[in-house]
Amino acid sequence: MTTGVTVQRAPRETRRPIVERRRPRPSRLARLQPKRFGLRARITMAFALGSLALSSLLAGTTYLVTRQTLLNTRENSVIERAYVNARILRNALESANPDVPRLLRSLQTPAGSRPVVRLRGDWIPLDFQFGQNAVPTGLRVEVAQGNPARIRFRLNGEPELAVGIPLNADAAYFEIVSLAELDSTLRSLSVALVSAAAVCTLLGTILGLMASRRTVKPLAEAALAAEAIAGGRLDTRLHVSDDRDLARLTESFNDMAAALQARVERDARFASDVSHELRSPLMTLSASLEILNSRRDEMPERARAALDLLTADMARFQSLVEDLLEISRVDAGAVRLHLDDVRVTEFVHNVIAAGGHTVPVEAAPDTEPIVVRADKRRLMRALANLLDNAAIHGGGARRVVIEAEQSEDPLDPGWIRIAVDDDGPGVPPEERALIFERFARGTGAGRRGLGEGTGLGLSLVDEHVRLHGGRVWVEDPPDGRGARFVIELPVSAR
Repeated sequence: MTTGVTVQRAPRETRRPIVERRRPRPSRLARLQPKRFGLRARITMAFALGSLALSSLLAGTTYLVTRQTLLNTRENSVIERAYVNARILRNALESANPDVPRLLRSLQTPAGSRPVVRLRGDWIPLDFQFGQNAVPTGLRVEVAQGNPARIRFRLNGEPELAVGIPLNADAAYFEIVSLAELDSTLRSLSVALVSAAAVCTLLGTILGLMASRRTVKPLAEAALAAEAIAGGRLDTRLHVSDDRDLARLTESFNDMAAALQARVERDARFASDVSHELRSPLMTLSASLEILNSRRDEMPERARAALDLLTADMARFQSLVEDLLEISRVDAGAVRLHLDDVRVTEFVHNVIAAGGHTVPVEAAPDTEPIVVRADKRRLMRALANLLDNAAIHGGGARRVVIEAEQSEDPLDPGWIRIAVDDDGPGVPPEERALIFERFARGTGAGRRGLGEGTGLGLSLVDEHVRLHGGRVWVEDPPDGRGARFVIELPVSAR
């Protein structure tokens, strides 16, 4: 049983295509700022750091407890044996002329032990090379005061344990035991514990990767569903999972999507109905204006001026109604593209000539054979809208530039761009996304020309280009004059 959510989509023919917009390159300041880790990375790091902390704590605790236990066991064994040997020597020293060196050789001592007796200021055995320098001063002083003692120290870099026991007023027994073997054991134990901690951390990291993938998967699918809805697939829904924790998320998301779909469809029907209802009176008004224009010469000057204004507004009104009808069809998913092979450079020249524009075309040599699959009517409308927009708001189009983007992937022929440069004041960066929204003309509309237009022209350009799998945006021209509106379309063939 999965804990994720799946995205349910309508059949292909009922959905509008989604075009993934290329993300703009980050600014230099943004590239210099530290990048935040994603949710999956943070979950994985939490598991890894938790495993590291827990394994380190367990390894450290195990090492300390084991070390203390081994040292105590070793010390207790050495001290117990030292007291037995000291008792033997004390009894031997009570006899006349004791053979202390022979007694020392006969003592049972731990492996690596060096017994020595200090008798009346002399060290026995006589071949005890390190003599009193080997016995720490603090231990000798403590034993000289009649108190048994022990001390751990290092001799020539090796760990040693020294035990001192007073025998009588003139003699003391010292036993020096090497702890090198115990130190080697503790080093091997530390290496094993560190290796185990590293393995546990690695396993924790792998577990974190698996858990983060399982945790983030529902969020990723919800993001895909949200992206589909944003692209026009309003019937996209999340499959309700058996997971109780995800059920509320999916149900809330689906309710939101359903409410959004109902609202958009209601608005689209309203716009479509209004547009259709307006067409009949518009046709009547248009016919009446034609009759009035036929008798224009019989009218006084002021009546002719009023007729001219009325004719211009009627044309603008008709254009607005047609745009609204076109947008309502897009929103309703009723648009069907009639695709043909279009040679881009030739097509651009034809659109410019058909619109009565005198705009030079700068086409790169490699763009001449490029062909795209396009609906000629809609693509012509998109390019004509850009030229009209430049004429109304940008002081007129000063050139059209055609460029191609090569691709080494045989499955991806690349892209071709059609750019319209105008001679206006440009578009501020904060308004470059806004001007493609419906009825949005930007704060600079009043100063970018005559202030004409309905605010739907660029929105229709965006819709038509997206239907062709492309995108449109505005940027600064290379020479810094005016604004450049760019249409980018996928190449079909060369």
